[in-house]
Amino acid sequence: MVRYFTNNLAITNLYKQKSIKSEIVTQMIFGDSFSVIKKDRNWLKIKIKEDGYIGYIKNRNFSFFIKPTHKVSVLKSKIYKNSNKRKKINEISFGSKIKISDKRANFLKFSLGWISKNDVKPISYKEKNLFYKVLIFKNIKYKWGGKSFRGIDCSALIQVFLNFNNKFCPRDAKDQVKYFKKNIKLSNIKKNDIIFWKGHVALAISRKKLIHAYGPMKKTVVMDINETVRRIKKTANLKVIGIKRL
Repeated sequence: MVRYFTNNLAITNLYKQKSIKSEIVTQMIFGDSFSVIKKDRNWLKIKIKEDGYIGYIKNRNFSFFIKPTHKVSVLKSKIYKNSNKRKKINEISFGSKIKISDKRANFLKFSLGWISKNDVKPISYKEKNLFYKVLIFKNIKYKWGGKSFRGIDCSALIQVFLNFNNKFCPRDAKDQVKYFKKNIKLSNIKKNDIIFWKGHVALAISRKKLIHAYGPMKKTVVMDINETVRRIKKTANLKVIGIKRL
């Protein structure tokens, strides 16, 4: 039987190799879980439970698996030492999963501290529109491997919203384009269709506009769909390789 651990840090980087100078391939946000493949004094080779991603994290005192009761439903939630909001001690990102142990007025207690009950939803909660809150990430900086309000990449922007709604989603664009099966033509595109290029992905937020974490602009931006298709063809010589509907 596989033993799982839970990430009890706001953000944990997953590296390609056993070095902090190595490429950050993804991140775990608070409450993500993992199994250990191999460990030494300083590093753990792990497999993330939510998406099967394998890489290296620094060997720290992680928790044994904690079954969450709630998840963060805002871009970032402040964590306080007490329920009086006097001392902020941390912030955790959208989609982070927590286990509530106590309640007081408008605050909930979990392992890191106290969080506003207005910032979370029950773990079973699902939005009717899976990408209802995607615009909360507008202007968040682009970060290769990032998955949080501190920085996010194009494929994580898709993944975090599907994960929030209790749906599986591969981590990388190259795997997402294979995983989602329903193909759509550009002329028939509508809200929540997912547009893929080699190594890049964007989400349609209407028939004419999309949002994506876009490296050349160093942030998450809303752009015209046709303009984006032309721009990526001109600057990177990449054509759209698929448009998927969930």
